[in-house]
Amino acid sequence: MSLFDSTSLILLAIAGLGIVSHNTSVAVAMLCLLLIRLTPLHVYFPLVQKHGLTVGIIILLVAVMTPIASGKIGPAELLRSFMHWKPLLAVIVGVVVAWLGGRGVTLMGSNPAIVPGLMVGTVLGVAFFKGVPVGPLIAAGLLSLLLGKS
Repeated sequence: MSLFDSTSLILLAIAGLGIVSHNTSVAVAMLCLLLIRLTPLHVYFPLVQKHGLTVGIIILLVAVMTPIASGKIGPAELLRSFMHWKPLLAVIVGVVVAWLGGRGVTLMGSNPAIVPGLMVGTVLGVAFFKGVPVGPLIAAGLLSLLLGKS
């Protein structure tokens, strides 16, 4: 594999979009993939493809749950928060997004031809619209639309 093969150039181009749009996540992710691709680590691509999403979700959940684990949000405050309509709406939105995500994973598995379009759309959304390619944050974004928050 060469730094100048078409796949490597695509990764570089997307990394460039990340840099130009000041989106470090996209740039770092593409450069990591390029590094893996151009080194003997490329033999681990099947492992990354099989388990990468799960590992990413675990890391995301650790980050999101840290305020509870650290004691910043205590049990009483947590329980009190569910006595209001906004947190209850957050639960409903979370359920709907998780359900949609499950359907999306099934669709991608049964129809892999749509994956490149989804990837390009996600990268463009992240690069040009300051999006973040993760599910729970999408749920929060939908909730903000329902609540009329920007």
